[in-house]
Amino acid sequence: MFPWVRCYILIATIFLGLGSSCESTCGASSPGDIIIGMLCACHAKVESENLHSLIQPGRFNCTEFDLRSFVQTLAVIHTIDTINDSGFLPGIRLGYIICDTCVDASKAIQNTLHLLAINSSTTTQCDFTESPVVKAIIGARTSEVSIAVARLLGIYMVPQISTTSSAAILDDKFRFPSFLRTIPSDEHQTRALVKLMAHFDWNWVGVVSGDDTYGRDALQSFLIEADNAHVCAAFQEVLPHYLGHSDRVQRIREVADRIQSSSAQVVLLILRSALVEQLFKEMIRKGISKTWIATDSWSMSRTLASVKGINAIGDIFGFSFIKGLNPGFNNFLTNLAPGPGGVNSFIEEYKNARFGCSPELIKHKECLKSKSAAHCPLSYSLMLKSELACTLPDPQNANDDFLTDAVDLSLTYSETLAVWSVAHALRSLLKCNQFNCSGEGNILPWKLLQELKKINFTLDNKQFFFDDSGSFADGYDLVYWAKRGDRRHFEDIGRYNLMESVVEIRSASINWATPNGTTFPTAWYVQMEHGL
Repeated sequence: MFPWVRCYILIATIFLGLGSSCESTCGASSPGDIIIGMLCACHAKVESENLHSLIQPGRFNCTEFDLRSFVQTLAVIHTIDTINDSGFLPGIRLGYIICDTCVDASKAIQNTLHLLAINSSTTTQCDFTESPVVKAIIGARTSEVSIAVARLLGIYMVPQISTTSSAAILDDKFRFPSFLRTIPSDEHQTRALVKLMAHFDWNWVGVVSGDDTYGRDALQSFLIEADNAHVCAAFQEVLPHYLGHSDRVQRIREVADRIQSSSAQVVLLILRSALVEQLFKEMIRKGISKTWIATDSWSMSRTLASVKGINAIGDIFGFSFIKGLNPGFNNFLTNLAPGPGGVNSFIEEYKNARFGCSPELIKHKECLKSKSAAHCPLSYSLMLKSELACTLPDPQNANDDFLTDAVDLSLTYSETLAVWSVAHALRSLLKCNQFNCSGEGNILPWKLLQELKKINFTLDNKQFFFDDSGSFADGYDLVYWAKRGDRRHFEDIGRYNLMESVVEIRSASINWATPNGTTFPTAWYVQMEHGL
């Protein structure tokens, strides 16, 4: 029996729930000789009836399907398929198992244990270093979750490659020895943010951050850099990172009031995009216009760019990770299918949400027969619906180009780089040439980690490698949110060069949303707010 056949039988057993009593949210898999794990965030949060007062273990329901994370997950699958078809690893087929963290650290640890123990006959295993099926894990999305997972994977030296977790604390190889990322550390981003502010003489700014590790660390790093550049913080406010927090709505209102009352015309938001959306809606309701600075977590959010009334909120700048192409990905998204031998409940859920019929949609259509569209509001789930919904015999056979329009596909470049990084490390470890791979087939994760740290490859005429802290040092693009109709679109107006620590800005490309740009503060404002 071929190794990938045995692995496929094992994966099928896992999905049927045999041999494992733990609750998992592993929704996608494909057989292969070498298996890559992934911790995705296809759902934005977990819910439980008594989440804030749990006294015993309970089940958590994952809710709020996240299109951007879903597409990033699909980019990993597509890149694995591309490598398999290319013959880059002759005679070797890459497979995958993908589990959903639901942006929850506890859920992520549970599913990480699941990925490590899938080749065991028991639900727990004391030593995962011998020969786990999963040789490397891509993820997680947020730094808060990645830190929790990295603590566990570091014990067994299983490579972890995040494509979005940028917290500077993860640079510490003593605490996180097996953590890598295909993006720069926040240490560089906060420096870039301050240089952007200094360029425009924005020396009096407000800051709103999340209460997670990413928010706390980025805030402290920013304050240090700002102090060195004589950029002063008018105020500092904190929002709960968890979307289900009981005080979230009240805190958003309080923060909005603080922003409104401040003389600071520039506000830095170190938040996840879902929180920015809720804050922006409150600012729009209040009729408040400022200049907003975005971190990488929301600087390219199309959902935010299309929020009703977004053009009234002022100018928006931000830094995004270096973007690139993923050849064939458009076609992959418009012909979604699990692939031969594959399982993908995420695709199934998406297609049901997009093309399936629902009581809510039927009720909405009935409303439109007697009332105007203004009197029949659309919920988020209805916005996902295709015009073909309720007319198709099987939603799973339907496809369209919705995902290519809803998500900026260039944002999946980090996922492409993560998979190619693993492939290049495997090619070295397995001693592959264009005809075969002669190295030992029983790959140990810690040996793969050693090879990952040594990779140096070229893609799209760009060179990629991990620095001493395990990060890619490829810089950032500077993005401006220009008006287009009743929404915003993203324009690259510059770049931050990590090696030279310089922000390059094409100021002539900026079509300011506010007259003559932002009004710069004076020393009088500083004295007024500090009561000097």
